[in-house]
Amino acid sequence: MNKHILHLDLDTFFVSCERLIDSRLKKKPLLVGGTGDRGVVAACSYETRAFGIHSGMSMKIARKLCPEAAVIRGNTGIYSKYSNLVTEIISDKVPVFEKASIDEFYADLSGMDAFFGSYKYASELRQKIIKESGLPISFGLSQNKIVSKVATGEAKPNNQLLINKGFEKDFLAPLSIKKIPSVGQKTYEVLRNLGVDKVKVIQEMPLEMMMSVLGKNGKTIWKRANGLDNPPIVTYHERKSLSTERTYNKDTIDVKKLKETIFAMAENLAYQLRKGNKLASVFSVKIRYSDFNTYSKQIKIPYTSADHIIIPTVLDLFQKLYQRRLLIRLVGVKVSDIVNGNYQINLFDDTQQMLNLYNAMDTVRDKYGELSIMRASAMGAKTIGRFSNPFNGEPPLVLAHRKQ
Repeated sequence: MNKHILHLDLDTFFVSCERLIDSRLKKKPLLVGGTGDRGVVAACSYETRAFGIHSGMSMKIARKLCPEAAVIRGNTGIYSKYSNLVTEIISDKVPVFEKASIDEFYADLSGMDAFFGSYKYASELRQKIIKESGLPISFGLSQNKIVSKVATGEAKPNNQLLINKGFEKDFLAPLSIKKIPSVGQKTYEVLRNLGVDKVKVIQEMPLEMMMSVLGKNGKTIWKRANGLDNPPIVTYHERKSLSTERTYNKDTIDVKKLKETIFAMAENLAYQLRKGNKLASVFSVKIRYSDFNTYSKQIKIPYTSADHIIIPTVLDLFQKLYQRRLLIRLVGVKVSDIVNGNYQINLFDDTQQMLNLYNAMDTVRDKYGELSIMRASAMGAKTIGRFSNPFNGEPPLVLAHRKQ
């Protein structure tokens, strides 16, 4: 049976949502993202791209490049609502699909040729999404995920593209190597220094040469350039880690403020672990200084989800890591090595009173929201990134106003 893998991508998703809400924004240059000097562009309309603007760019620079662009902070609740609407349409029509991000989906249409025709079925699905959501969407269809994703990029905006079996290499050959997923800026520079600019050049290179230059990643890129990489559809995303970061509007050396932020992050992540019936054993802290040098430190401890263990552990990591006494731009906390389980009482150190306290605090948070109750030491850091439900199988939501 021939494989037919569909890749769907909602075009300029945040921008499209904002235009659905306010029709006056249609066909006008629009930027969605952080509105402060350190905000980044989470999404930009096609009208702004002629000025060299792209997602991930500093909002300050984007505004200078296109002063006439409207700037919107964004609303993650609205984006989640429309994403869920599209997800429901796809799940109702496709037996096996993967939600790769808030605006990106893969679906396995293999076997549908016998009944509908995979391309015809994909076309009808796309039209149904456009009609019921009002959002523009593009798709690529081929025999594997990578080629389909590249095809979607070539089909945009608001269009579709079929790559028939056997034509994968011909389709990829004239494209820039930047179009291959996993070729980031550093890899691109390495390949360009070798004189590699088009996918066709990689196709003509021996696999051994690619591996000698880029190691294991070279093999992956070579397979993708030849249309051979075929990762499976992943129907559920199991969280391997949780992390949260905070970039300050102004670089700071205020240790009290820094510790408040770290404290709040640790408290929040501990709550998320308990809420999802999870435990973690690896904890790390990240610091980015004003000169953009970034450092991190981690420690492995027995599995836990308890505040009175996690918070002191994270604060101690920060204390050991913060040695340069320079202005700090960003701090972050990450928990990993996550497994299923509930916190087990320590017979020597814990009390039933402590466990009852956690239960009472979490009950209040579940009913009235995370900010309804917190320790006094975290009161000064209410604006840290927070989760809704990180263990529900949904991919992480990239906040439109999140600062990098």
